[in-house]
Amino acid sequence: MAAYSKRPMWQWVLIYLLVGGLVYWLIYYFVFAKNGNGYKMGSDYNYNATPEEMRSKVTITLSELNGSGESGTAILEEVDGKVTVTVNLTGFPADGVSQPAHLHVGECPGVGAVKYPITSLVNGTSVTMLDVTLAQLKSELPLALNVHKSAAEAKVYTACGGLSL
Repeated sequence: MAAYSKRPMWQWVLIYLLVGGLVYWLIYYFVFAKNGNGYKMGSDYNYNATPEEMRSKVTITLSELNGSGESGTAILEEVDGKVTVTVNLTGFPADGVSQPAHLHVGECPGVGAVKYPITSLVNGTSVTMLDVTLAQLKSELPLALNVHKSAAEAKVYTACGGLSL
């Protein structure tokens, strides 16, 4: 007879429950809590946040201006207190022209002063990290993302979209 059979059955059940609980906790902690998908002890999650405050990703639809044929989207996503702006346009100039872009004060098409510069688009794409939160951007509305034809023709707008949070 094997040596492990000398323990009473209730002790084996207790051992299996403890080991199983430990394995379950380790899986939960390292898979879910570390990825931000689960509860983290000591987290600063705001249980009273409104749905707008909980949004961490916003899409701006960029519409064509001045017969440019350019349109697309800009996705603003907040990660760790900073907003990444990813712009994707179709109908952009085929010759690799650098197109300046900015978040302006105001609304399309008559935008005002530049509030935040965006990395110039080349071949219709751009990615920029802004040291600002979506909540801060919301407090500064109205804002619009505006794309210019080129640095030399910055007064010619090719696409624009209003930010709504």
